[in-house]
Amino acid sequence: MKLHTALTFGLLLATTIPALAQDEKQATLTQPVPRGYSSYGDVISTEGAVPLAKFIQPAGDETTFSGKVSCEVITSCTKKGCWMDVKMPDGGTMKVRFKDYGFFVPTHGLEGKEAIMQGTATKEVTDVAALRHYAHDAGKSKEEIEKITEPETSWNFEAVGVLIKQ
Repeated sequence: MKLHTALTFGLLLATTIPALAQDEKQATLTQPVPRGYSSYGDVISTEGAVPLAKFIQPAGDETTFSGKVSCEVITSCTKKGCWMDVKMPDGGTMKVRFKDYGFFVPTHGLEGKEAIMQGTATKEVTDVAALRHYAHDAGKSKEEIEKITEPETSWNFEAVGVLIKQ
């Protein structure tokens, strides 16, 4: 009888604990998304987002910045939505990747849309192979890809959460 009770208790625990963990996961996924936005990754708010121009000024010679920024999307990865490029104040681009490859954005239709991103920006050197890979993912022609011959120093952003204005 004791063995039967122990097995029943163990079975009860084995089914209850994952159910509790699933409830916690669902609770974090059902936090309200700001009206008028689609949310990807962690749900974030629009409050406290600074325009990229303001983020660049205080960064100065710094090589990292953590916070929330608002920006305009130029394009996203056409293969999976595993990255996007956003417009910098000088007309250049900043590559945005998603923490731990944990979420994706739409592969089409983001061009010109406002985005709010929370995470960390880092000034990095991107090698030619990576630049060519991104160009390929963006659907660039073979000729355009072959023109990439020099590494590029630029800001890159690792986002934990992204809001895209609808």
